[in-house]
Amino acid sequence: MGIQITPSMLASDFANLESEAARISSADWLHMDVMDNHFVPNLTLGAPVIEALAKVAKQPIDAHLMIEDPDRWAPAYVEAGAQSVTFHVEAAKAPVRLAREIRAKGARASMALKPATPIEPYEDLLPELDMVLVMTVEPGFGGQKFLDICLPKIQRARTLIDKHGGDIWLQVDGGVSLETIERCAEAGADTFVAGSAVFSADDPDAMVAELRSHAGRHTR
Repeated sequence: MGIQITPSMLASDFANLESEAARISSADWLHMDVMDNHFVPNLTLGAPVIEALAKVAKQPIDAHLMIEDPDRWAPAYVEAGAQSVTFHVEAAKAPVRLAREIRAKGARASMALKPATPIEPYEDLLPELDMVLVMTVEPGFGGQKFLDICLPKIQRARTLIDKHGGDIWLQVDGGVSLETIERCAEAGADTFVAGSAVFSADDPDAMVAELRSHAGRHTR
């Protein structure tokens, strides 16, 4: 598995999600930010929107659940068509059981960590996962500035993933741009969520390719 670019649809035109997905045809995934105005101070979209987009988009959908009680709600996002579902470990009551349920329903299971949440206490959970997401901004709003203090955690996460082996992707989300993606790749990330950098570009698909190229030149 090489470098993957997963544009965040949070930065796109919500009134035209199908056409916005078509503008980034070379993207590896579509990243859908689900927020409930409880776990994070923002309200975005839910399973019905993902279900509608999954029917028309060519790219698979990566659902990032920034919600309370993901143990209850996450399986519904697999049923809606998401092929990767990310829950926040800070919100999950039974993360092992949840990861196994997501996988059993046929999707990739991913664990997300807020900037201040360390990776080390969750090392034993890694064999249950297909991806680890390190947030490089506080979850809740797009367009935030990248937090450099998260780079050492990306490095530590990469070390633990390599230690356990297997095909576990390491994703970063928050402030990813041409200026920051190189540092993330050098730290060990291989999957990148970029919202504003992609959809504010004159040619979003060309930006996807440029981000992939930048990361590829600096990957570990």
